[in-house]
Amino acid sequence: MKRKAILLIVFALMLQVVVGCESNHANGQVQAKQHADFTFDVKPETFEVFVEKDGVKESASEPMPARKVANVQKGEQEITWSYPDDKLDVSLQKKEDYLQITLTSTGTESFSWPTVKGPSYMLPLGEGKWIPAADREWQSFFKEESLTFAESFSMRFFAVNKNKYALMYVVDNLFNSTVDFAVDPTISFTFSHEFPTINSDKTYGFRLYVTDNDPVSIAGVYKDYIKEKGELLTLAEKAKANPDVEKLYGAPHFYLWNKSFLTAEDVKWRALKTKLDANFIGWMEQFLQSSEDGKESIQQFREIQKQDYVADYQKRAIISGFNYALRSREFYNPKLFTNVDEKTKELIGKGIDKLTEAQLYDLNKQLLKSVLQDAVPPVEKWGNADSTDLLKDMKAAGITNAWIGLPDWTAAYMKPAFIQQANDTGYLIASYDSYHSIHKEENQDWNTAIFKDKSLYENATITKKNGEKKAGFLQRGRLLNPTLSLPSVKQRMDEIMRNDVAFNSWFIDVDAAGDFNDDYSPEHTTTEAQDMKAKLARMDYIRDEKKLVVGSETGNDFASRSIAFAHGIETPVIKWADPDMRKNKQSPYYVGGYWSPAGEIPERYKKQVPIKEEYQHVYIDPAYSLPLYKLVYNNSVITSHHWEWGSLKIKGEVGTRMLKELLYNVPPLYHVDRKMWDAEQELIMNYLKVWSPFHKKAVQQEMTDYRVLSEDRLVQKAVYGDDLQVIANFSQKDFTYENQVVKARTALIIDGKNKQTFLAPAQ
Repeated sequence: MKRKAILLIVFALMLQVVVGCESNHANGQVQAKQHADFTFDVKPETFEVFVEKDGVKESASEPMPARKVANVQKGEQEITWSYPDDKLDVSLQKKEDYLQITLTSTGTESFSWPTVKGPSYMLPLGEGKWIPAADREWQSFFKEESLTFAESFSMRFFAVNKNKYALMYVVDNLFNSTVDFAVDPTISFTFSHEFPTINSDKTYGFRLYVTDNDPVSIAGVYKDYIKEKGELLTLAEKAKANPDVEKLYGAPHFYLWNKSFLTAEDVKWRALKTKLDANFIGWMEQFLQSSEDGKESIQQFREIQKQDYVADYQKRAIISGFNYALRSREFYNPKLFTNVDEKTKELIGKGIDKLTEAQLYDLNKQLLKSVLQDAVPPVEKWGNADSTDLLKDMKAAGITNAWIGLPDWTAAYMKPAFIQQANDTGYLIASYDSYHSIHKEENQDWNTAIFKDKSLYENATITKKNGEKKAGFLQRGRLLNPTLSLPSVKQRMDEIMRNDVAFNSWFIDVDAAGDFNDDYSPEHTTTEAQDMKAKLARMDYIRDEKKLVVGSETGNDFASRSIAFAHGIETPVIKWADPDMRKNKQSPYYVGGYWSPAGEIPERYKKQVPIKEEYQHVYIDPAYSLPLYKLVYNNSVITSHHWEWGSLKIKGEVGTRMLKELLYNVPPLYHVDRKMWDAEQELIMNYLKVWSPFHKKAVQQEMTDYRVLSEDRLVQKAVYGDDLQVIANFSQKDFTYENQVVKARTALIIDGKNKQTFLAPAQ
């Protein structure tokens, strides 16, 4: 309602007579007046901009050190000048309801402007944050911090709250920019832009808006901007192109970790020992020498022959050895595997090197079955507990819609029936995929970094300004230039989808995360803008040509038209560089490693850990969260947590995160295998019975309002459409709102005349 009132006032003012420009030649100040929503002053020597609205004047940018000014030109609604020593031209032009500020390099390599300062800020960091400038925890977090704008800001603006109104900068040029923070004595920050030599675009700039000092107004201005640019595409519009998008409505997100052909539960261990003759063990010993965990597997193959039992760690080692063998093109040994059926002989006859991945796995399963015989079930039943049986249990529990993610596409080749069953159940099922890193040495456990075209490693990777090649994720391999990736994307997708694999969704790492790079390679020089365009093109190809519901990491809004869902906006990766979380395994905050026994959820995703107090304050505390992204994109992009920080990951915060998921209409994200499902099914289903029907309705509407209701900011209300409301009370005290008691630690959902309360679990 406030935003509508502002627009009416602006419209009325626009009807009045426009007053001409006033100038003060003595001090270099220029004041342009237009009866819209504000007037502005500027001091070119220090580039300090002032705005005035309703008689209240505020500084929109802090003064820079005074510098030489030339070529000052003034018009009724604009002023331009140059900084000859800095080799920079500046233009300020008053438009209908904003001030257009443009900075153009005539030779400078970089420039820093504006520096902004105020009592607090509203920034689209992830979903959105309210940041008090004097808050000590935020000051500690931002001390000497420099954020890449395209990556860290989910939308292209920042806002500073002044006493009577907010000043909002919408950024014209997304690329080659950083936001650099200072915290003495309070938080301020500076926007800095680089003008790379390889980029012909030598401008950056902003639209400066004056608006109400609340997130609804801020988001409303930005949403109008996005609509003006033609960049808003709703889920309903996306569903017209692919009706499967609607399967995301009311759908929790699950990662299933069934990367094991054979599990310990599939094996009759007493019978197994009688099947492992000396020839087979000798072949496995020879074969597993190249495996990272091969020595342990080899040892246990021999050890169990001396025992009348098999310990759990031995089972894991042996299963790991079997699963390594089942993925290999070198597993077949004609001297060893002689007792095979006609189908297996037919596959062998085609030539091992010519088999598709799915055919190879089918062959290897039959080969191993011919040795193990009745010590294992028919190959069609291998791994059922963590795949097809798990899907049946989820459906029986009442989950009608779900998004299922796999760590890679290997599971589809291992068990195509599993992918088909997920599809038949009405779920979306996707593989994780990535075109970010490329490795020279192949590693089947990192198959996204393997490409058929072996020339790419030398000829299509990114070179830094200093001539060095840019390293890939975890400093492994190199970064693939996305402008040269599309043939490999098509080759990979064609190969996967022609194997009768019933994927109906796809998850692409990094592409929507704003991780853009300039490539200084002389053979394929590429700007950040071209990098972004290529990443959007490959997501659009998978969406349009393969008819898959596409999601990506983070989900920054440059990709909002290309994706239907994203993981990372709501909870991003928390403090990547903290050694207590990433390196110190003795720390209670250690998040866990990536490795896991075959078929199990890696520790990094299943291990529940507390969060450091300072990070709880910044990342989790609802008092500092704002639904800025949802106020713009609620019915356009479905956003959840980064997979490293699923809904159950943070010890002591599970209930708080459930309340926030309801308030912000966020799908919970879980990592599931048989053990986890059995342990957490009751907790999950008690929540989904409330969350799923709410989300199914709310996600099809705009978030129309958001309010902080209590002084401590722990009671908040969100409104979807006309009459769907949720009030979340994160505090330990009951709260009365409009004669309605909202119990402590509950979410009250009001849908017209119907009311429902969800009590957060004490976790």
